[in-house]
Amino acid sequence: MRTDVSPKDRFITVYGRQPVLEVLLDGAVGVDKVVLAEGARGESLRRIEQAARRRGVPVQRASAERVRKLAGNGRQDQGVFADVIAPRMRPLAQALAQGRLATVLVLDGITTPANVGMIIRSATAAGLDGIVVPRRGVASLDPLVVKSSAGVAFRAPILKCATAAEAVAALRADGMHVVGLDASGDVALFTGRLPSRVAFVLGSESAGPGEQVRALVDQWVSIPMAGGVESLNVSAAAAVVCFELVRRSRTPPDPGR
Repeated sequence: MRTDVSPKDRFITVYGRQPVLEVLLDGAVGVDKVVLAEGARGESLRRIEQAARRRGVPVQRASAERVRKLAGNGRQDQGVFADVIAPRMRPLAQALAQGRLATVLVLDGITTPANVGMIIRSATAAGLDGIVVPRRGVASLDPLVVKSSAGVAFRAPILKCATAAEAVAALRADGMHVVGLDASGDVALFTGRLPSRVAFVLGSESAGPGEQVRALVDQWVSIPMAGGVESLNVSAAAAVVCFELVRRSRTPPDPGR
Protein backbone atom coordinates (compact mmCIF):
# COMPACT_ATOMS: atom_id res chain seq x y z
CA MET A 1 0.00 0.00 0.00
CA ARG A 2 1.18 3.53 -0.78
CA THR A 3 1.91 5.77 2.20
CA ASP A 4 2.13 9.13 0.40
CA VAL A 5 -0.72 11.58 0.97
CA SER A 6 -2.77 12.94 -1.93
CA PRO A 7 -5.08 15.99 -1.68
CA LYS A 8 -8.08 13.65 -1.71
CA ASP A 9 -6.77 12.12 1.53
CA ARG A 10 -6.70 15.51 3.29
CA PHE A 11 -9.94 17.15 2.23
CA ILE A 12 -13.64 16.41 1.94
CA THR A 13 -15.02 18.13 -1.13
CA VAL A 14 -18.32 19.92 -0.57
CA TYR A 15 -20.22 21.09 -3.65
CA GLY A 16 -23.39 23.08 -4.22
CA ARG A 17 -24.07 26.70 -3.32
CA GLN A 18 -25.90 26.24 -0.01
CA PRO A 19 -23.58 23.50 1.38
CA VAL A 20 -20.49 25.59 0.50
CA LEU A 21 -21.97 28.69 2.12
CA GLU A 22 -22.82 26.70 5.26
CA VAL A 23 -19.26 25.42 5.73
CA LEU A 24 -17.89 28.93 5.22
CA LEU A 25 -20.25 30.30 7.86
CA ASP A 26 -19.22 27.58 10.35
CA GLY A 27 -16.09 28.88 12.04
CA ALA A 28 -15.35 25.45 13.51
CA VAL A 29 -14.81 23.98 10.04
CA GLY A 30 -11.51 24.64 8.26
CA VAL A 31 -11.76 25.41 4.54
CA ASP A 32 -8.69 25.18 2.30
CA LYS A 33 -10.14 26.86 -0.78
CA VAL A 34 -13.29 27.61 -2.77
CA VAL A 35 -13.44 27.10 -6.53
CA LEU A 36 -16.07 28.86 -8.69
CA ALA A 37 -16.91 28.09 -12.28
CA GLU A 38 -16.01 30.83 -14.73
CA GLY A 39 -19.11 32.75 -15.71
CA ALA A 40 -21.14 31.55 -12.73
CA ARG A 41 -23.15 34.41 -11.23
CA GLY A 42 -25.88 35.02 -8.68
CA GLU A 43 -26.61 36.34 -5.20
CA SER A 44 -25.68 33.05 -3.54
CA LEU A 45 -22.24 33.06 -5.18
CA ARG A 46 -21.72 36.67 -4.11
CA ARG A 47 -22.46 35.64 -0.51
CA ILE A 48 -20.00 32.73 -0.84
CA GLU A 49 -17.28 35.09 -2.02
CA GLN A 50 -18.00 37.50 0.84
CA ALA A 51 -17.93 34.71 3.44
CA ALA A 52 -14.67 33.36 2.03
CA ARG A 53 -13.12 36.83 2.05
CA ARG A 54 -14.08 37.37 5.70
CA ARG A 55 -12.36 34.12 6.65
CA GLY A 56 -9.33 34.60 4.41
CA VAL A 57 -10.17 31.53 2.34
CA PRO A 58 -8.73 31.66 -1.21
CA VAL A 59 -11.32 31.79 -4.01
CA GLN A 60 -10.22 30.41 -7.36
CA ARG A 61 -11.89 30.38 -10.78
CA ALA A 62 -11.86 27.42 -13.13
CA SER A 63 -13.74 26.28 -16.20
CA ALA A 64 -17.18 24.79 -15.61
CA GLU A 65 -15.86 21.48 -16.92
CA ARG A 66 -12.95 21.57 -14.47
CA VAL A 67 -15.29 22.35 -11.56
CA ARG A 68 -17.53 19.43 -12.50
CA LYS A 69 -14.54 17.09 -12.61
CA LEU A 70 -13.01 18.24 -9.33
CA ALA A 71 -16.33 18.33 -7.49
CA GLY A 72 -17.04 14.78 -8.62
CA ASN A 73 -20.69 15.53 -9.34
CA GLY A 74 -21.46 17.17 -12.67
CA ARG A 75 -25.19 17.50 -12.06
CA GLN A 76 -25.28 19.02 -8.58
CA ASP A 77 -22.14 21.13 -8.17
CA GLN A 78 -24.00 24.35 -9.14
CA GLY A 79 -20.73 25.87 -10.27
CA VAL A 80 -18.94 25.81 -6.92
CA PHE A 81 -17.10 23.52 -4.55
CA ALA A 82 -14.96 23.86 -1.44
CA ASP A 83 -12.18 21.67 -0.12
CA VAL A 84 -12.90 21.27 3.59
CA ILE A 85 -10.02 20.30 5.85
CA ALA A 86 -10.54 16.95 7.56
CA PRO A 87 -7.72 16.91 10.14
CA ARG A 88 -8.19 13.28 11.20
CA MET A 89 -8.59 11.82 7.70
CA ARG A 90 -5.51 10.04 6.34
CA PRO A 91 -4.51 7.05 4.22
CA LEU A 92 -4.85 3.68 5.94
CA ALA A 93 -1.24 2.87 5.08
CA GLN A 94 -0.07 6.02 6.85
CA ALA A 95 -2.17 5.21 9.93
CA LEU A 96 -0.68 1.72 10.12
CA ALA A 97 2.84 3.09 9.74
CA GLN A 98 2.29 5.63 12.52
CA GLY A 99 1.05 3.23 15.19
CA ARG A 100 -1.11 0.29 16.14
CA LEU A 101 -4.83 0.60 15.49
CA ALA A 102 -7.05 -1.25 17.95
CA THR A 103 -10.66 -0.83 16.77
CA VAL A 104 -11.59 -0.25 13.14
CA LEU A 105 -14.65 -0.48 10.91
CA VAL A 106 -14.21 -1.38 7.23
CA LEU A 107 -17.03 -0.48 4.85
CA ASP A 108 -17.58 -2.63 1.78
CA GLY A 109 -20.31 -2.16 -0.80
CA ILE A 110 -22.28 0.39 1.22
CA THR A 111 -23.45 2.79 -1.47
CA THR A 112 -26.24 4.71 0.28
CA PRO A 113 -24.78 8.04 1.47
CA ALA A 114 -27.14 8.26 4.46
CA ASN A 115 -25.88 4.91 5.77
CA VAL A 116 -22.23 5.89 5.34
CA GLY A 117 -22.83 9.19 7.14
CA MET A 118 -24.63 7.58 10.07
CA ILE A 119 -21.94 4.90 10.40
CA ILE A 120 -19.25 7.58 10.51
CA ARG A 121 -21.20 9.42 13.23
CA SER A 122 -21.65 6.29 15.39
CA ALA A 123 -18.04 5.14 15.06
CA THR A 124 -16.71 8.59 15.92
CA ALA A 125 -19.04 8.90 18.91
CA ALA A 126 -17.87 5.51 20.16
CA GLY A 127 -14.22 6.53 19.92
CA LEU A 128 -13.09 3.96 17.36
CA ASP A 129 -9.59 4.38 15.96
CA GLY A 130 -10.72 4.45 12.36
CA ILE A 131 -13.43 4.03 9.76
CA VAL A 132 -12.11 2.72 6.46
CA VAL A 133 -14.01 4.33 3.57
CA PRO A 134 -12.56 2.92 0.32
CA ARG A 135 -12.52 5.00 -2.84
CA ARG A 136 -14.22 2.21 -4.79
CA GLY A 137 -17.39 0.35 -3.86
CA VAL A 138 -18.59 2.77 -1.17
CA ALA A 139 -20.49 6.05 -1.38
CA SER A 140 -18.09 8.98 -1.79
CA LEU A 141 -17.66 11.52 0.99
CA ASP A 142 -20.05 14.09 -0.48
CA PRO A 143 -22.53 16.58 1.03
CA LEU A 144 -25.14 13.84 1.50
CA VAL A 145 -22.71 11.82 3.64
CA VAL A 146 -21.69 14.93 5.56
CA LYS A 147 -25.33 15.86 6.19
CA SER A 148 -26.21 12.36 7.40
CA SER A 149 -23.25 12.45 9.78
CA ALA A 150 -24.49 15.81 11.14
CA GLY A 151 -21.13 17.31 10.20
CA VAL A 152 -19.14 14.72 12.16
CA ALA A 153 -17.49 13.50 8.93
CA PHE A 154 -15.26 16.59 8.95
CA ARG A 155 -13.61 15.49 12.23
CA ALA A 156 -13.97 11.71 11.99
CA PRO A 157 -10.97 9.33 11.92
CA ILE A 158 -11.60 8.32 8.32
CA LEU A 159 -9.00 6.05 6.73
CA LYS A 160 -8.68 6.00 2.95
CA CYS A 161 -7.61 3.20 0.62
CA ALA A 162 -8.52 1.89 -2.84
CA THR A 163 -10.71 -1.08 -1.95
CA ALA A 164 -12.09 -2.88 1.09
CA ALA A 165 -10.16 -6.02 0.16
CA GLU A 166 -6.90 -4.04 0.15
CA ALA A 167 -7.77 -2.60 3.56
CA VAL A 168 -8.63 -5.94 5.15
CA ALA A 169 -5.45 -7.54 3.81
CA ALA A 170 -3.36 -4.69 5.26
CA LEU A 171 -5.12 -4.83 8.63
CA ARG A 172 -4.61 -8.59 8.86
CA ALA A 173 -0.94 -8.19 7.96
CA ASP A 174 -0.69 -5.72 10.85
CA GLY A 175 -2.01 -8.38 13.24
CA MET A 176 -5.65 -7.34 13.51
CA HIS A 177 -8.41 -9.90 13.91
CA VAL A 178 -10.99 -9.45 11.12
CA VAL A 179 -14.63 -10.00 12.07
CA GLY A 180 -17.56 -10.10 9.68
CA LEU A 181 -21.15 -9.39 10.65
CA ASP A 182 -23.67 -11.92 9.32
CA ALA A 183 -27.08 -13.14 10.44
CA SER A 184 -25.77 -16.71 10.36
CA GLY A 185 -22.55 -15.90 12.21
CA ASP A 186 -20.92 -18.58 14.35
CA VAL A 187 -21.33 -16.70 17.65
CA ALA A 188 -23.36 -13.82 19.04
CA LEU A 189 -21.70 -10.40 19.09
CA PHE A 190 -22.39 -9.90 22.79
CA THR A 191 -20.94 -13.22 23.99
CA GLY A 192 -18.26 -14.16 21.47
CA ARG A 193 -14.62 -13.80 22.44
CA LEU A 194 -12.75 -11.08 20.61
CA PRO A 195 -9.10 -10.04 20.85
CA SER A 196 -8.16 -6.51 21.82
CA ARG A 197 -7.32 -5.50 18.25
CA VAL A 198 -10.26 -6.04 15.93
CA ALA A 199 -11.48 -4.83 12.55
CA PHE A 200 -15.19 -5.25 11.86
CA VAL A 201 -16.24 -5.54 8.22
CA LEU A 202 -19.67 -4.14 7.31
CA GLY A 203 -21.14 -5.05 3.94
CA SER A 204 -24.26 -4.06 2.08
CA GLU A 205 -27.56 -5.00 3.69
CA SER A 206 -28.54 -7.26 0.80
CA ALA A 207 -25.27 -8.96 -0.14
CA GLY A 208 -22.92 -8.45 2.79
CA PRO A 209 -19.17 -8.12 2.18
CA GLY A 210 -17.80 -8.97 -1.27
CA GLU A 211 -16.20 -12.32 -2.03
CA GLN A 212 -12.62 -11.03 -1.84
CA VAL A 213 -13.26 -9.61 1.61
CA ARG A 214 -15.20 -12.66 2.82
CA ALA A 215 -12.20 -14.83 2.06
CA LEU A 216 -10.12 -12.78 4.52
CA VAL A 217 -12.55 -12.77 7.46
CA ASP A 218 -11.27 -14.61 10.55
CA GLN A 219 -14.56 -14.86 12.42
CA TRP A 220 -18.27 -14.32 11.74
CA VAL A 221 -20.60 -12.97 14.42
CA SER A 222 -24.29 -12.15 14.49
CA ILE A 223 -26.51 -9.71 16.35
CA PRO A 224 -29.24 -11.68 18.17
CA MET A 225 -32.71 -10.82 16.83
CA ALA A 226 -36.19 -11.22 18.30
CA GLY A 227 -39.75 -10.57 17.18
CA GLY A 228 -39.25 -12.19 13.80
CA VAL A 229 -36.83 -9.48 12.65
CA GLU A 230 -34.20 -10.90 10.31
CA SER A 231 -31.71 -8.06 10.22
CA LEU A 232 -30.99 -4.41 10.98
CA ASN A 233 -30.20 -1.58 8.62
CA VAL A 234 -26.43 -1.54 8.21
CA SER A 235 -26.07 1.82 9.98
CA ALA A 236 -28.07 0.53 12.96
CA ALA A 237 -25.98 -2.65 13.04
CA ALA A 238 -22.81 -0.53 12.96
CA ALA A 239 -24.00 1.45 15.99
CA VAL A 240 -24.59 -1.81 17.89
CA VAL A 241 -21.09 -3.03 17.01
CA CYS A 242 -19.43 0.26 17.94
CA PHE A 243 -20.97 0.51 21.37
CA GLU A 244 -20.48 -3.18 22.09
CA LEU A 245 -16.77 -2.45 21.62
CA VAL A 246 -17.15 0.47 24.04
CA ARG A 247 -18.85 -1.82 26.58
CA ARG A 248 -16.09 -4.41 26.29
CA SER A 249 -13.37 -1.79 26.75
CA ARG A 250 -14.99 -0.65 30.01
CA THR A 251 -15.77 -4.11 31.40
CA PRO A 252 -13.05 -5.83 33.45
CA PRO A 253 -11.96 -9.13 31.86
CA ASP A 254 -13.54 -12.26 33.28
CA PRO A 255 -10.71 -14.44 34.66
CA GLY A 256 -12.87 -17.52 34.15
CA ARG A 257 -13.06 -17.07 30.40
